[in-house]
Amino acid sequence: MDIYEAEGDRRQYMDLLLLADESPVMIEKYIDRGRLFVASDLGRAVGECLVTDEGRGVLEIKSLAVVPAYQRHGLGRVLIRHAEEACAGEGFHTLQVGTGDSELTVPFYERCGFVRSHVVENFFTDNYDAPIYEAGVQLVDMVYLRKKI
Repeated sequence: MDIYEAEGDRRQYMDLLLLADESPVMIEKYIDRGRLFVASDLGRAVGECLVTDEGRGVLEIKSLAVVPAYQRHGLGRVLIRHAEEACAGEGFHTLQVGTGDSELTVPFYERCGFVRSHVVENFFTDNYDAPIYEAGVQLVDMVYLRKKI
């Protein structure tokens, strides 16, 4: 397994990015703003983590995705750690992530050392054209989690 920083046209990873965010319109808002780290197995992209500089020392995970066959093997955690290490020394003190209030994603980030920070009410209903469901529950609010780095 190799992890590299994507160069050039990041849209070649759109299939991976769409695993984390169903809206190409939303992805276009951040795809060129940050750094995209890609996990590759035998030359095939199997995971990604895109982080952006949100100012005042805050680094934000905008997208984290692992293809289903590689999930539950620690690759998401490895990608987060890789992004932290790659951005070390750039003045960041906090890593944050915004995610749907879901029993699948929030506990994952909590196991990675994140703690709940704040909630943006109605984020998904206000910003997406169609309802988004995770684990059979419609996502409404965006939950932000943070950790010190």
